[in-house]
Amino acid sequence: MRPQIQNELRRRNRRNQIKEFVIQGVLIASSFVAILTTIGIVASLVFEAFRFFEKIPLTEFLFSLEWSPQTAIRADQVGASGKFGVIPLLTGTLLISFIAMLVATPLGLLSAIYLAEFAKAKTRDIVKPLLELLAGIPTVVYGFFAALVVAPIIRATGSGAGFDISSESALAAGLVMGVMLIPFISSLSDDVINAVPQALRDASFGMGATHEETVTKVIIPAATPGIIGSLLLAISRAIGETMIVVMAAGLAANLTLNPFEAVTTMTVQIVTLLTGDQEFDSAKTLAAFAIALFLLILTLGLNIIALRIVDKYKKKYA
Repeated sequence: MRPQIQNELRRRNRRNQIKEFVIQGVLIASSFVAILTTIGIVASLVFEAFRFFEKIPLTEFLFSLEWSPQTAIRADQVGASGKFGVIPLLTGTLLISFIAMLVATPLGLLSAIYLAEFAKAKTRDIVKPLLELLAGIPTVVYGFFAALVVAPIIRATGSGAGFDISSESALAAGLVMGVMLIPFISSLSDDVINAVPQALRDASFGMGATHEETVTKVIIPAATPGIIGSLLLAISRAIGETMIVVMAAGLAANLTLNPFEAVTTMTVQIVTLLTGDQEFDSAKTLAAFAIALFLLILTLGLNIIALRIVDKYKKKYA
């Protein structure tokens, strides 16, 4: 009997080793697919952006204050050279994102704190799904709402107060985008706050702290790395938004910090440049890849900064 048992154990071990080898191979292959996809995206952007910078100097792209990529198809046409300064696009992107985060950050964080620490179970079961429902609304619907409801209200209110507000403004796009970002911040922050160990709460209560003091001085600091992550996700979402900006803020590349004027963003211009029949040998079309590469570097920088901040707080509250 013992040799039979030993043989059976060897067969089981061999089968388990084969299963582990197959699973490990699938996991490694999946990782390589993700890595190769990322490398392919970056390589394609770098290659096409390099072709653009062969036609347009890098200094003009980074430091010129005008964006007007209306190059001609034939060299003998008027306007054979355009303006390709990315600064107006960057300014519009940051302005709308800043307005959106001004709306989404306090509303999202406060709603997350309320749901996680103060709301009753029945209230939480009703409010949280309603908040998360906002994340499922298509952005084109937000765009319609911004263009048909929010923008006219802002324009009418501004006119009554003596302000000259454009029919398409950064303020309208930023406000509606902020509403769209609330569930991203609220849901993630709520999960992070709930993940704070109960022992920290019990220790704070044991020291005589009130519920409000425990939330502000113990729970929120301990959850800060996750909260920063949720804010980073929201900022990246705001920078990459297109439809709301197209419908509410327009396509005008104005270099301004006035939220009452029409502006555009980098993602909107990428879509505009690649819409319709285009020649990929023209600087106008290749400019879309240069903008995309610039946007990739920008978001990568934001991620690096956020990771350093998170690492700092992790060391502090570990």
